[in-house]
Amino acid sequence: MRLFAGCDLTLEASEPCPTVAMLRPRSGLAQWLASESYQFDPPVRPTEYVDTYGNLCQRFEIAPGPMRIRWSAIVETDEFIAVEPNAPATPVSDMPSDVLQFLLQSRYCPSDKMSEQAQQIAGHLPAGYAQVEAIRAWVHQHIAYRYGVSEATTDAMDTLEAGAGVCRDFSHIGISFCRALHIPARMVVGYLYQLDPMDLHAWFEAYIDGRWYTFDATQDQPRGGRIVVAYGRDAADVAFISNYAGLSTKSLTAWVQLDNGQPLF
Repeated sequence: MRLFAGCDLTLEASEPCPTVAMLRPRSGLAQWLASESYQFDPPVRPTEYVDTYGNLCQRFEIAPGPMRIRWSAIVETDEFIAVEPNAPATPVSDMPSDVLQFLLQSRYCPSDKMSEQAQQIAGHLPAGYAQVEAIRAWVHQHIAYRYGVSEATTDAMDTLEAGAGVCRDFSHIGISFCRALHIPARMVVGYLYQLDPMDLHAWFEAYIDGRWYTFDATQDQPRGGRIVVAYGRDAADVAFISNYAGLSTKSLTAWVQLDNGQPLF
C-alpha cells in the first residue's frame, strides 16, 4: 500500500541546544521511500549519520527560541504483516552475530528479572512464534492503554506494577518477556495506518525461524500499514528527538493516510 505520512513538531530551546532527530525512515525490504520533504523553521543545515542499528540520524543545533520541524513522505509498505503460528525458535547457536545483542537486558527491558513470569505466560508453549504471540496477547489483555501513567524513566517492571502505559511501555514488556525466553526482540518506532488515536507509534519485533516478525500488543489483531523509522534495544535507542540542553515540546501532530497525490507540504 502507498501511504502519505508525516509529523509537524514545534520545539522551544531555552539555550543553544545540540539535538539529534530520528525522523527519516530508510528504504529496505519492508518499505520504499518514494518521496520526502524535511523542513526546519528557522532553517538549519543538519549533518546525517547512520547509528549502530542502521537508523538515519540528523544532527543539528537549535538556537534559543522556537523551532518547527516538518517531515512528510510517500512510502510504499506492506498492507499485511507476516504471521506464522508454527514458526520455531531459532537456536542461539544459529543466530547471526548482530542479532545476539537483542537477547540481553537493556535500560528499559530488565529481562533478567522477568524470567519467572515469562515462563508462566508462555513457557508451556512450543518455543518460537507461539510463545511470542502468547506474550503479545497477555500484554494486550492485562495492561491498560492510558496516558500519564509512565514517564521517561519507566521500565517494563514499572509498567507491570502500574498495570497501564502507552505503546512504548507495552513494547518494553513484550521485549523483556521474549528475551527472558531466549528469543531476540527489538523495539520499533514509526507510523501505523489508522492508529487511533493517531500519534507516533512503537511496537516490537521478535527473531524467529531466521527472520524478524512484527508484534504489536496495543492492537487486537495483526495489522500492516506500518512505516518503520528506527530500530533499537528499547526506547533509549529510538528517541525521535534527543536533546543535550534545555528543550521542550510545544506541539506534535502526526498523520498517516492513503496517498491520493497530496503535496508533501
